[in-house]
Amino acid sequence: MRRTILFTAVALTGMPGLALAHPHIFAEARLEVVADDKGFVSELRNVWRFDDVFSSSVVMDFDKNGNATLDQDELDEVGQTVRTSLGDYSYYTNLSSDGKPVKVKAPDVIHVNYQDGQLLMFFAVTPEAPMQLKGKLSFGVYDPTLYTSIDFARDEDMATVGDSFKACQRAVVRPDADEVLKQNQANLTQAFFNDPTGTNMSKLFATRLEVTC
Repeated sequence: MRRTILFTAVALTGMPGLALAHPHIFAEARLEVVADDKGFVSELRNVWRFDDVFSSSVVMDFDKNGNATLDQDELDEVGQTVRTSLGDYSYYTNLSSDGKPVKVKAPDVIHVNYQDGQLLMFFAVTPEAPMQLKGKLSFGVYDPTLYTSIDFARDEDMATVGDSFKACQRAVVRPDADEVLKQNQANLTQAFFNDPTGTNMSKLFATRLEVTC
């Protein structure tokens, strides 16, 4: 039960300044959006590096042999647990093409490593439907429950890969939380802060990569 709760909470989203939300897990992330030579998004590569406190709690839960670290079989179990738990949340990946949402397929595997007291996860997802580099595309990775805070420290941490992107313009959008609250005061009711997943408003605060082709 504890493991299920633990990884249902795992997601990476940045919402600085949101006074009534209280992230309990913190992570640095990198996202690479890859395009093929035909001008379609082929995959989205994710790297998540978790904070020391959360990483230690994972070691406590999954360290079966008590050697104070995670061996390969234990790392594999962490990855499989996350892969199963986050399926209902689309692996916290939010894609849209001209405003229409695009779902993603489950990753084949989530690779996990434990280095210098921090848990790292690496995985790739692909769009469920063809996603052409045409019009306005948006790519975001965030936790709709607000439980986990993501930090794309640099704009370069939301990257595009592939020659097809040369015909597009890209921008990393970092919403100002105070401005979002001001503009959406009528919609951001107490219900949002009690259950953000029920309103889908948390995406207004999330850092995202926008590509116009």
